[in-house]
Amino acid sequence: MRFHASKLTIGLVVSSGILLSACSSNTESSGPTTVRLLAHDSFVVSQSLVDQFKKDTGITIEVTTGGDAGSMVAGAVLASGSPSADVMFGIDNTLLSKAVDADVFSSYTAADVNSIVPSLREDTAGGLVTPIDYGDVCINIDDVWFAKHHLAAPTNIDQLTSKQYKDLLVVEDPASSSPGLAFLLATIAKYGDGWTKYWEELNANGVKVSGSWTDAYESVFSASKGDRPMVVSYATSPPAEIVYSEAPKPSKPSTSVLTEGCYRQVEFAGVLRGTQNEAAAQKVVDWLLSAPVQADVPLSMFVFPARSGVPLPKVFTKFAAQVPKPMQLPASDVNSHLNEWLKTWGQVMGR
Repeated sequence: MRFHASKLTIGLVVSSGILLSACSSNTESSGPTTVRLLAHDSFVVSQSLVDQFKKDTGITIEVTTGGDAGSMVAGAVLASGSPSADVMFGIDNTLLSKAVDADVFSSYTAADVNSIVPSLREDTAGGLVTPIDYGDVCINIDDVWFAKHHLAAPTNIDQLTSKQYKDLLVVEDPASSSPGLAFLLATIAKYGDGWTKYWEELNANGVKVSGSWTDAYESVFSASKGDRPMVVSYATSPPAEIVYSEAPKPSKPSTSVLTEGCYRQVEFAGVLRGTQNEAAAQKVVDWLLSAPVQADVPLSMFVFPARSGVPLPKVFTKFAAQVPKPMQLPASDVNSHLNEWLKTWGQVMGR
């Protein structure tokens, strides 16, 4: 997504170009410590938490943005063993095995790893990374449009190929968009070898492909300013609609979520192999899983905290969709077949 442009980003933001230079932040033995946190462009956390962390530990956090998650991981793979950052946050389960195969991480999981919700607790790539948050990518529906046109909304993604939904859906290009890739993986997980036939039928039914979530949701989706009443977005997009509405805020979202055919994304943090700040970097991973930071996650990045027992804001408990059976593929399968899948998808869609 994500709807968080107005939140504070933290520390000094530097370009991803430094990933290929092997300079490091200051060493553990010399003076005040600065830890460079490599994150995707969507990383946000409240500045007060960063300030408190520095007050408690003496560690200054600098954020290094690496573009979207795919670009960030590609840079980290190239710099494996000689990173200019110390910690990476935001690598998700579709990209994790690529980084693991490239030996990007040192062995470390957060000291509080047992606080993670049971379904994610063992998801550490053998002790290399720590789950920090998760969310589900799903079809979002403009309820106002469907009511106005006296048309029932679909209840599963099979129906998206039906004539009654012709020219109503916009998706993101999986080669350039994380939610777009998640939706492609959802269709592969659901239809197996029949996934190409599904996309052929979607294409014949007039699906529109946008290059990014921002373009799809904010320009093409009818709940924003477009003309298509269905879009690939997140199960947490409806509460974000409320949070970012201008006053007077609506009492409920104008959109809902098709909770079938969703793909679960899990985001991780890990210490980068070769860091000169091993101990301090481990403290930053611990901090990302700490209760205060986890409580900040929902309204900062509009995803669910990985830590169990974290109170959710009311707008989340009230309007975030619960997905009963999110789909996932093994990370190793994604890593082995992703290029082939993307090439095939491009051929099917004529792109």
